[in-house]
Amino acid sequence: MASDATDWLVGGKFLATTYNGTNLGLITAIVAVATLGGFLFGFDSGVINGTVDGLRIAFNSDDVGTGFNVASMLLGCAVGAFVAGRLADTLGRKNTLMVAAVFFIVSAYGSGVAGSSSEFVIYRIIGGLAVGAASVLAPAYISEVTPAAMRGRLASIQQVMIIVGLTAAFLSNYLLAETAGTSTASFWLGFEAWRWMFWIELVPATIFLIALFFIPESPRFLVAKGRGEAARGVLDRLFGTGVGERKVGEITQSISNDHAPRLSDLVNKANGKIRTIVWVGIGLAVFQQLVGINVVFYYGAVLWQAVGFSESDALKINVLSGAISIGSVLAAIALIDRIGRKPLLLIGSIGMTVTLAIMSFAFMSGSLVGGTLELSDGAGLAALIAANVYVAFFNFSWGPVMWVMLGEMFPNQIRGSGLAVSGFAQWTANFGITMTFPIMLATIGLTGAYGFYAISAAVSIVFVWLMVRETRGMELEDMQG
Repeated sequence: MASDATDWLVGGKFLATTYNGTNLGLITAIVAVATLGGFLFGFDSGVINGTVDGLRIAFNSDDVGTGFNVASMLLGCAVGAFVAGRLADTLGRKNTLMVAAVFFIVSAYGSGVAGSSSEFVIYRIIGGLAVGAASVLAPAYISEVTPAAMRGRLASIQQVMIIVGLTAAFLSNYLLAETAGTSTASFWLGFEAWRWMFWIELVPATIFLIALFFIPESPRFLVAKGRGEAARGVLDRLFGTGVGERKVGEITQSISNDHAPRLSDLVNKANGKIRTIVWVGIGLAVFQQLVGINVVFYYGAVLWQAVGFSESDALKINVLSGAISIGSVLAAIALIDRIGRKPLLLIGSIGMTVTLAIMSFAFMSGSLVGGTLELSDGAGLAALIAANVYVAFFNFSWGPVMWVMLGEMFPNQIRGSGLAVSGFAQWTANFGITMTFPIMLATIGLTGAYGFYAISAAVSIVFVWLMVRETRGMELEDMQG
């Protein structure tokens, strides 16, 4: 019988938890460790929200400077996603995640001790590199060590952990600010509370780094590096004794052995054009952002205050959105390996198109009073309900499914390169949407902004219908590109 997670981690002698020969104990341990990267992804993205006032005062920055302090991490995310995909083909999935863990630690410490805006931006970009790497590698790594029948459910846990990380950051920020009095007040050891908001991240980041030492490398990477014996050992532990040799043969057959993976593999040698599967990956990555989801998470309070809600009510709505997000992802996890990836994407696209259109029409009915958009009770209620249903549709579909598909849809030979390009596109689109929303708000207003997101969601229906192929139940060695 294959050794279980405890046997792997500390050398204990316990019975394995198996299902059809699959070592669920070890797989569960691997998923738990890998998705800590998702938790840190969410935490690092959310922690900045409670520190804006502290940054403005500490660095004496204007609105533009403060805005760049907030958004600078996204630039690092784009580079991190691009570099990590390629680095994973050289160092391995596990080792690249370890590099990301070190970067999380450096960023958390440095962001708290930064004495100037430029120094702070450097540390936030380092954190962005880690977030970008974790965003693409954690689901890919999980996909490479889990059975096809449950791969979607397990890879979707990444999205749950991202939301949990965001929520943990919000809660941590709140408790620190409440205890100190304000985020800018002096706290432990004479440092301001906002600095401690960053330092709290040192705890999960250190746990992530230590835990990574105790999980195996991806067997598909090991085969690609000519380490068949090591790969066979990992596969036997994962799927049962005797399975390793057969799967090593399948993996070896699926990998082109004439050269190491490289970016040029993304080009179809027969016609000199970029492979269609690469465009599909880029499309999935970009559409996930064009529907405007991060406007809700980054600018939620600004949005609801812009239509007349109080600051307190706006923050409560954000908490409600977070709870709905977690529930929706759990529903997606229950269904993704039953009905497939493509149906979930189509359901999400249709639902987001309708709800975003309702929000746009609701905002259109309002009138500006003293620079604030005021809505009738009916329009305000419609916008509120539509916004939360929109969040539910996103997290039921594009939120988790996009990351699952990027981690599994590429053939073995181009998985690292495909992830690099798609991840770069995703974070670049994230940065663009995040930076343009305030501009859109000041020019075409909420009606125009949400109209644009609704149109993008409608176009995504056509994209999924025509371009996306179902991957449910397929072995990674059978992926075509």
